Amino acid sequence: MSEVTQPVGGSGGPTAVVVGGGLAGITTALALADAGVRVTLLEGRPRLGGLAFSFQRGDLTVDNGQHVYLRCCTGYRWFLDRIDGAALAPLQDRLDVPVLDAAGTPGRRLGRIGRTALPVPLHLARSLATYQHLSLAERAKVGRAALALKGLDLADPALDAQNFGSWLTAHGQSERAVEALWDLVGVATLNAVAGDSSLGLAAMVFKTGLLSDPGAADIGWAHVPLGELHDTLARKALDSAGVRTEVRTRVTSISSDENGRWSVQVPGEVVDADTVVLAVPQREAHDLLPEGALDAPERLLEIGTAPILNVHVIYDRKVLSRPFFAALGSPVQWVFDRTEASGLREGQYLALSQSAAQHEIDEPVAALRARYLPELERLLPAARGAEVKDFFVTRERTATFAPTPGVGRLRPGARTKAPGLYLAGSWTATGWPATMESAVRSGVSAAGAALGALGRPRDHLLELFEEAA
Repeated sequence: MSEVTQPVGGSGGPTAVVVGGGLAGITTALALADAGVRVTLLEGRPRLGGLAFSFQRGDLTVDNGQHVYLRCCTGYRWFLDRIDGAALAPLQDRLDVPVLDAAGTPGRRLGRIGRTALPVPLHLARSLATYQHLSLAERAKVGRAALALKGLDLADPALDAQNFGSWLTAHGQSERAVEALWDLVGVATLNAVAGDSSLGLAAMVFKTGLLSDPGAADIGWAHVPLGELHDTLARKALDSAGVRTEVRTRVTSISSDENGRWSVQVPGEVVDADTVVLAVPQREAHDLLPEGALDAPERLLEIGTAPILNVHVIYDRKVLSRPFFAALGSPVQWVFDRTEASGLREGQYLALSQSAAQHEIDEPVAALRARYLPELERLLPAARGAEVKDFFVTRERTATFAPTPGVGRLRPGARTKAPGLYLAGSWTATGWPATMESAVRSGVSAAGAALGALGRPRDHLLELFEEAA
């Protein structure tokens, strides 16, 4: 017979179980615990962090993929502050993205996307005016399209059903402009090319990131392994908050009794609680949801997924002098220097982040090596004489939900029809694409809904709620 336990030792006060230890689940657990709820966090993997994690490869600490955030990502910035990790993932002082065109003529291969301190939209004017990867006519048309995008109402549900690529074509954007600007940003944030993206999600990305505040698009990234943030520091914060955290613990079912209490079944144990939050991928949530919790649970299975491929190259010498760059005229998308973060002592470690990788995600390593090493040599002349000490790939076949037109109507909110049961995850209705920011915001929303039902204070989340609304 299974043992019935409470989420945390002691008695009195509401209890909660959070299923899933990714950013959404960690955020939910911290927000609930900060309001005096006794929380158990259950994660099936041997670590926390979800799909933003690290692993060991020999002496190196490797991130499964390169993750960045922007200054406008107030939820993730709150998360970093909450786990005392902000100093380990600093933001740029000012947006600056080097863009290398592999097919460009010598002396004109490098362009930059940056901003000034001028008000929106003038903060981007100088960068656009000097962006040599577009013609003068293309730059003018980009400016007009940006102003049209700024005028869109993100609350209009009709935007979700429209195609971003078609919208760009209708607003005079050439194939080159889409490649050199709109997809350069959009593929990395949406994990889809413009033609496969919802206009609603794309407009949200560009309006929030580039057209809301001069510094909104300043880029931040972890200067340490992701596991140090999302596992080590997150676990420390959870422990300090009194959360009982169990890894290698997969939930098999959840159910409620006639009194509205919830039981969460794991191998060898039943965890009892007043509230349950499912902070797991949409298909797993579908399988765990009790009957009647959502009006149309099958919609969760209609939310598609999109892959991300990461290519890792270790050189015997330094071949890149900047921390990162984006590429044009090449299958290479974004390249980051991970040498120091990984612990590499000699040579240089470059990580290539390849989003919307449907056509490459299952290719053999040998084929990827044959494609990407020559491309790096085209982009980085110093790589041409360097020895490749190691080459490997990491694959996230279901890295994000697919931001296809119409996906918005499939994404559920935090509340279900079952009292005391809530949903969290970047795939829920946050208004954001599948990013770390969306995951954190979903956890904030789920915690806020649960705290409201439990009659617990949520003043500590009010500012985030207002921004997420």
